[in-house]
Amino acid sequence: MTESRAELGQRGDEDLTDWLVRIPKAELHLHLEGAIPLDAMWELIQKYGGDPSLPSVEALAERFQFRDFPHFLQLWIWKNQFLREYEDFTYMSQAFARCLAQQNIRYAEVFFSPVRFVDEGLEIPRLFESIRAGLSSTPEVEVALIADLVRDYGPDRALGTLRDVNEIKDDGIFGIGLGGGEHNFPPELFPTVYREAREMGFRTTAHAGEAAGPPSVWGAIHELGVERIGHGARSGEDETLLDYLVEHQIPLELCPISNIKTGVIDSIEQHPVRRYFDKGVLLTINTDDPMMFGNSLVDEYRALIEVHGFTKDDVKTLILNAVKASWLSDERKEQLVGEFAAELE
Repeated sequence: MTESRAELGQRGDEDLTDWLVRIPKAELHLHLEGAIPLDAMWELIQKYGGDPSLPSVEALAERFQFRDFPHFLQLWIWKNQFLREYEDFTYMSQAFARCLAQQNIRYAEVFFSPVRFVDEGLEIPRLFESIRAGLSSTPEVEVALIADLVRDYGPDRALGTLRDVNEIKDDGIFGIGLGGGEHNFPPELFPTVYREAREMGFRTTAHAGEAAGPPSVWGAIHELGVERIGHGARSGEDETLLDYLVEHQIPLELCPISNIKTGVIDSIEQHPVRRYFDKGVLLTINTDDPMMFGNSLVDEYRALIEVHGFTKDDVKTLILNAVKASWLSDERKEQLVGEFAAELE
């Protein structure tokens, strides 16, 4: 039976939060380096001498207030300076996995950007080995890794990173993605990278329709041949594109609160998630960088219910969409859909 927004409200905020925490969830658009729990990030900063301008964890949370998308990217780079040794990546991954378990997120496909740390002298195989060691501490959470090739380094560097990652593909690296600045590094620069990635057996996604508009999404589809669109929030600026997404059921990895925090969309009330859902776009809901945005997957679904009138059945559909749009094997996907559906009854 479907519960209306009013009925959910009558049950009280605490009951709604309890339900959202309790139900099984999956997430497909989550950056490991942006998802370190704040207290763990604080400890890493202290390890490397601290920062006088950040006297507390609360001050660190305040630091992550963004003027716009470029400012967000600046702060993303800033926090990476506190990830210097392999043990830092294990520590980060342990804390991250525990955080997923606390939210009952059973399955996640997680971006990691090795190229920035290779420039600091670390090696890709040991980076992923260190991450896997941390993730293994929480076996109840299943995590597949996506290598973010980072478009800002250009196509030649992306191709080199891809080939390095291919050497350790069997270590749980399912796919590749392309984050960073869409405007200066559009999809049209990277078709060779994506063609080679598919030949290697990688699954593919790319950030598009976030800071840039519909042309970025069209480019990701036609030039890169992606299976999913990372974000895609601005797809609705082109109705023909929305129709195409519906017709071909290309999943969007929507991150509503992220879009507000980075200034891509002015307010949660103005976010097009409801319109896309009603039109039949295959949507998944994700947090993107929860440490930096102060959000959780529970917060995302709560906003959909309280602001956009989503029902519990709508939320269940979105959760199952994430499993169906995942890169799990068909057999494992069917198994997980069955498990989730039974618990969501």
